Amino acid sequence: MVGVSVAILAAFFAVGIVYWQIPYSEASLPNSLYGPGLVVLLLIAAAFRGVTRATFLQTLYAVGLAVPAMVMARVVVETSRDPTSHNLWPFEIIIATGVGLAAALGGAVVGGVPATFLKARSVARGV
Repeated sequence: MVGVSVAILAAFFAVGIVYWQIPYSEASLPNSLYGPGLVVLLLIAAAFRGVTRATFLQTLYAVGLAVPAMVMARVVVETSRDPTSHNLWPFEIIIATGVGLAAALGGAVVGGVPATFLKARSVARGV
């Protein structure tokens, strides 16, 4: 349970720290999400899948859905300041979901390879 929370928070802030610094007038999804944060998200998904007992889908959803959660956090904060901003927020969430799940998919696949080999090795040893 702790591992899931750490993975979600790490993914949330890996993409969020860069994205939140972009002024609202200059932010453009999905382009504003692309960058080192998504690479870190992919690595988090790979590590989470490879090191823990998380399944492929658990990894995909836990890490990938941190991106739309991060976008929603920005929407909530900025609409509390200016209610006329983010009038298309549902589309922002849909776009962020696609980007986050795509990056997490890559990480889950990459992290699943060592997990599969380690699982096969332990079964062969009778462990």
